[in-house]
Amino acid sequence: MSQYQPPIADIAFALEHVVGYPDIAQLPGYEHADLDTAVELLEQCGEFMAQVVAPLNRQGDLQGSTLQADGTVVTPDGFKEAYQQYVDAGWGSVPLPEEYGGGGFPRTIGLAIQEIFTSANMAFSLCPLLTQGAIDALLHYGDEDLKNRYLPKMVSGEWTGTMNLTEPQAGSDVGALTTRAVKNDDGSYAITGQKIFITYGDHDMAEQIVHLVLARTPGAPEGTRGISCFIVPKYLVNDDESLGERNTVETVSLEHKMGIHASPTCVLSYENATGYLIGEENKGMRIMFVMMNAARLGVGAQGLALAERAYQQSLEYAQQRQQGRAIGATSPSSAIIEFPDVRRMLLTQRASIAALRYLMLLDASYVDKSSNDPDPAVRVRADEIVGILTPICKSFGTDMGNELSSLALQIHGGMGFIEETGVAQHVRDIRIAAIYEGTNGIQAADLVGRKLGIRGGASILEFLATMREVETDLAAAGADFDGIREELERQFTALETATQWMLRTGQGDPNAALAGSTPYLRMWGLCTSAWMLARAAVAAAKTDNAELANNQLVLARFYAQQILPQCASLLGAATAGAEDLFALDAQQLSGNASKSSKVSS
Repeated sequence: MSQYQPPIADIAFALEHVVGYPDIAQLPGYEHADLDTAVELLEQCGEFMAQVVAPLNRQGDLQGSTLQADGTVVTPDGFKEAYQQYVDAGWGSVPLPEEYGGGGFPRTIGLAIQEIFTSANMAFSLCPLLTQGAIDALLHYGDEDLKNRYLPKMVSGEWTGTMNLTEPQAGSDVGALTTRAVKNDDGSYAITGQKIFITYGDHDMAEQIVHLVLARTPGAPEGTRGISCFIVPKYLVNDDESLGERNTVETVSLEHKMGIHASPTCVLSYENATGYLIGEENKGMRIMFVMMNAARLGVGAQGLALAERAYQQSLEYAQQRQQGRAIGATSPSSAIIEFPDVRRMLLTQRASIAALRYLMLLDASYVDKSSNDPDPAVRVRADEIVGILTPICKSFGTDMGNELSSLALQIHGGMGFIEETGVAQHVRDIRIAAIYEGTNGIQAADLVGRKLGIRGGASILEFLATMREVETDLAAAGADFDGIREELERQFTALETATQWMLRTGQGDPNAALAGSTPYLRMWGLCTSAWMLARAAVAAAKTDNAELANNQLVLARFYAQQILPQCASLLGAATAGAEDLFALDAQQLSGNASKSSKVSS
């Protein structure tokens, strides 16, 4: 297994030249986070992740976390010590508010850190990711007492957090949950129920775990309108902020998973556990969406991160593996990197990873604008763009994480299918990302069902028009960019055709729009990726770095010629409607109907 090399130069180029980070650093509150400072911080972070966290990735996969007889969970060897070093170094607090001990850096830098962290060790990185989601919820909806009691140690990483949404009968349909919350005389609540799939629901890396739990109070409305959100700590917190008695929340079991073995995925049981209401009763869905939206961009970045780690390994292997004789070679055997199809797979990885990185960082930059720009109109528009980009980043990012990691395994050939090489772990680990934090089908439904209709469709059409401005930039950049511009023009037109169809069809026949939502989102993923690569190529051409300019031009041209044309091919699927999807009943889908018909004849 190759050693992980943090791609700091690629991230720095993206920040400076592609997503406009210098402008973000000038927003109020971010003056201390200028580009040079941010890149220096990322270099130090990369060293830490490569030296301390990445070496635990394989061992964690082999050993896994274990549930002890006393109900406690023990993480793999080295995790507890590495987590303490992570807390001491303050990496988790970098993008969090200074008011509670954070570094106050933009979300854009936080996302870059998360990419590096996840590439180093996805299973390890999940614990801080869930903690940040819980922090976001408290920042938006917690009262001052809850914030002051919990946030300082959560921001520092001394305490970790979880999100408790899912129940056996309530997965994507959160409104079906049955966990109860009954108010106590002292204003706290008694929480009773069972939650499943709780990432780092228990572990030995921190002394306290702060669970954010969705539950239903007596007499609450049915469905999502009757959900409330509570803090339920593993240990109760005394008035002097020391830890008190153990709360009545227990780990029933750990799930046996396909991947991310080191991350303990817990079944938790609450029996009259003491909880504290966040915000108001029956407002839990609002709070949940704060947690989920923060996490969805992070999960999209997981696709990028694992694709990067797998790519590094496959590139190294392709240079070392001797197999066959390439055309024109003089030696008896050639490294497989000399064969065209292997080059195709490597360049597909390289170009797609660059595009995903630009796309994720762009989304994060709009998150920063939506919260910190002094102009209210800019904040509102930025928030709209975040709404468009986040389902694309989550869904397309994790789909590509799966596909690109699989390409890395393919490059390894039969050795990739052997666990000892380590590349299979990347394929297993990333598979969950398309499922959790809202399946990718839900992301597509969100895009066409919620985001598409904002301002009667004007929001998304304005964004598409902004993307098309790159055609002018490409025309001005010279003849080398003509092929990219021409293909982008064709595919933008296909995307606009699909968008207009969705807008016309969605209100009258929502099932038809939902039937095409996944290929439609894929069209957006392809077009936004090609758009970002084109922007990067134009920007690189304006630098004094000829090698950089050539590399970015090749990536953009390759993507435009060999990957982007898939967009137009999806137009038919996106606009086909739902009739055929429901034309066969369950028996007909199984083939039993045709068999019985043949027997009777």
